[in-house]
Amino acid sequence: MPSQQSEPPDDRLARLRGPRPPQPYTARKITALTANPACARRAVLDAAGVDKALLAQRVGYEPRFGQSPFALAREQAFHSLVKWGGHAELIRLLREELSVPVAEAHVEDLNEVGGNASLPVRERETRRLIAHVASGQDVRLILDSPVVTLEVAGQTAYLEPDALTHRIGGKFYVVLIRSFAAIDGQANPTAVAETAKQAAVYVLALRRIFEDAGLPPEQLAHEFLLVCPKDFSNRPYGRLIDLRQELDALQFQLSRLRRAEDLAEQLPATATLDTDRDTDELASSIETLDASYTPTCLSFCEMARYCRDEADACAAPARLGSGVRNDLPGIDSTRAALDYLDGVAAPGEAEAEAAELLRAADRLRRLRQGAA
Repeated sequence: MPSQQSEPPDDRLARLRGPRPPQPYTARKITALTANPACARRAVLDAAGVDKALLAQRVGYEPRFGQSPFALAREQAFHSLVKWGGHAELIRLLREELSVPVAEAHVEDLNEVGGNASLPVRERETRRLIAHVASGQDVRLILDSPVVTLEVAGQTAYLEPDALTHRIGGKFYVVLIRSFAAIDGQANPTAVAETAKQAAVYVLALRRIFEDAGLPPEQLAHEFLLVCPKDFSNRPYGRLIDLRQELDALQFQLSRLRRAEDLAEQLPATATLDTDRDTDELASSIETLDASYTPTCLSFCEMARYCRDEADACAAPARLGSGVRNDLPGIDSTRAALDYLDGVAAPGEAEAEAAELLRAADRLRRLRQGAA
């Protein structure tokens, strides 16, 4: 029986998290969540704002990835360089990459609005300024640290792109600033691909603002401007990157996410994700949330090592990759799959089709080995 049905969803999620302040959604978290939309565990942890790195530590699994303090300091320094002098370097790149015939532009700092740094206030001001510029007023206005929203698993995520340009050729462009270098005009493909996914999150959120304001969708570019250091210097370099493929994939994956509050309602009344609680209590609560582990989780989820050991313990097919999981529909254990293959056990109705395909594949493998 679902627990706490009468409790408001946000209260239920907050109670699961405990007294610690919620960790906000970021574009990086959303791309990680949509990379594995079947994972109820991550959906609830992110919606509740649980510090996943701390939670993993509390149950004995130290995350083994993340930016070093040195890398974070370098990125902050590069951000400051690009934005120094009224975004002088950004304006230079706009001239070079987008052929903007402008020597300067006014910058609206949206890190706070009249001394108020709350996200809802900043988001409302972002909407107002976008409509203001789109109407043809202050066409040379660059928005620094605007705030946009996106619905993710039934929750409203507040997101902060680095900047949004003024209208250039009738279009607004999202700007993302990263500290990885472009050597001879080529940056690390993996880093660029990850940044493009995050940019797609911001563009999708901005589309909502344009729709709500009745603005023509073509005023929002489907490209973004990536700003990173050039070669081995700290001189900013800019490059436009098309996002149409990432936008289509992101929309599809977001549509597959189950509502986090619906998942949370299925938990026992005693469940907790409060990182100040007893370790055994935490582990018991984590186990009630269905995970969808695959080896790729190790590159982006703080809970991945915990989920990997859990998958190993029950011999889940997904621990060998999503391809194996998809090839064994209905079979929840590789041990069971081997038993069906060897005739030690008989598959049930739900596993019969997958078991027959497995046997057919084994026959083909044996025939090929015999022919060799």
